Amino acid sequence: MSRLEHFNVVDHVRWNSEAGQVSVRIVDVHVAAFDYKGHRASPANPQYEIKFDRTDHIAAHDGTALTKSE
Repeated sequence: MSRLEHFNVVDHVRWNSEAGQVSVRIVDVHVAAFDYKGHRASPANPQYEIKFDRTDHIAAHDGTALTKSE
């Protein structure tokens, strides 16, 4: 994805993990004071906290790593 896409809490998105495409849900959007495994948030570069659909695993990514599910 070449442009930064913005998502909202509860949006259902896809993420291309090491194991392949997985379905995840946005559970939080961070725009400041967030540092998770080197991901830093700002209003211009929000970090999306995601929860995997099939597990309770939580991760964080910027919008370039996520694709909105249809």
